[in-house]
Amino acid sequence: MNNSDYKILLVDDEPDILEFVSYNLKKEGYEVYTADNGREAIERALDIKPHLIILDVMMPEMDGMETCTELKKIPALASSIIIFLTARSEDYSQLAGFEAGADDYVSKPIKPSLLLSRVKALLRRYSGAAAQEQSDTLQVGAITIDKERYVVIREDQEVVLPKKEFELLSLLAQKPNKVFSREEIFAKVWGNNVVVGDRTIDVHVRKLREKIGMDHIKTVKGVGYKFEI
Repeated sequence: MNNSDYKILLVDDEPDILEFVSYNLKKEGYEVYTADNGREAIERALDIKPHLIILDVMMPEMDGMETCTELKKIPALASSIIIFLTARSEDYSQLAGFEAGADDYVSKPIKPSLLLSRVKALLRRYSGAAAQEQSDTLQVGAITIDKERYVVIREDQEVVLPKKEFELLSLLAQKPNKVFSREEIFAKVWGNNVVVGDRTIDVHVRKLREKIGMDHIKTVKGVGYKFEI
């Protein structure tokens, strides 16, 4: 995909930031839309289905964390990537952002070169994930996930997994290095209407590690899990 094929929604309550960031994104060829608050952001996102959302954390009425949480509940926006803009560099702020479903952080004051490199890298990942989702086979490093047969192939050996373990592995492996919060994993693997114990994910992860190796699924303390190649 060319840059012009990507739609980016920029959300910030500061007009100067909207103008500055929009200018730099448009200069790279991206199709840019803006909103100045969280509620408008949700409405615009539903309308345009952006590939990537750049979201300010500190906003009145509905802040970035709450907006991100609401966006992640919408199935049509499940694949939208979210980058937070924040002047707060404390660890707790980042952890809260990842729990809400953020994919990355960029600190204010914004350096255009850094922001653009993050955007480019995340959109490359989006393209790769989209291509993988359309295929019945997902290849991540030395592991092949055959979605049609519900089989994992590792070191030329077939590993048959129970349905939920397979779905958990497929979710994490679709976006290597992305941190999936426990809430997001519950919603996408078990569904919001299913009541399961707090340790359910941990047990499934432990079993997966026993079957595919200890090096792939990493724990991000206080947030969730990610898959590393």
